[in-house]
Amino acid sequence: MRVAVLADTHAPLRWRSCPPEVARKLEGVDLILHAGDVCRAWVLDELRGFAPVRAVLGNNDTRDVADWGAPETLTLDLDGLRVGMVHDAGPAGGRARRMRRRFPHSDLVVFGHSHVPLDLADREGPRLLNPGSPTDRRRQPRGTMALLRVEAGALLQARIVPVT
Repeated sequence: MRVAVLADTHAPLRWRSCPPEVARKLEGVDLILHAGDVCRAWVLDELRGFAPVRAVLGNNDTRDVADWGAPETLTLDLDGLRVGMVHDAGPAGGRARRMRRRFPHSDLVVFGHSHVPLDLADREGPRLLNPGSPTDRRRQPRGTMALLRVEAGALLQARIVPVT
């Protein structure tokens, strides 16, 4: 299973339509996860043109994103891999401990909010993944997203990839 992970697209200010490099990375994926701050539900509809989409609410999301079906948190089974999703994982200090408490049975926790890409494997808890933002890089050198490869309950590959 190939999974694309996005967060913090911030439409329409930052995302007017799917950026070409993001679209190239979405080709052939089986699922798209969006970790919040979509801001407008039409982005999720646009992404659905590439693959099924699951999303959580961000602090900047409008009511139409909730009406689209995005909850505050989400747990998923991706071919046996247990995934927890939330937008705001709180301050960097103590994040791994908070995520273990919030998603105690997850293998991977996907979150957004900071716009700072992070892939942190921790022997004592779930792997933490923030894909960054493809459109609002803030202090980062490039806009980013993540690509996952999952098979038989295992995360075989997780890559944060530049898209700008």
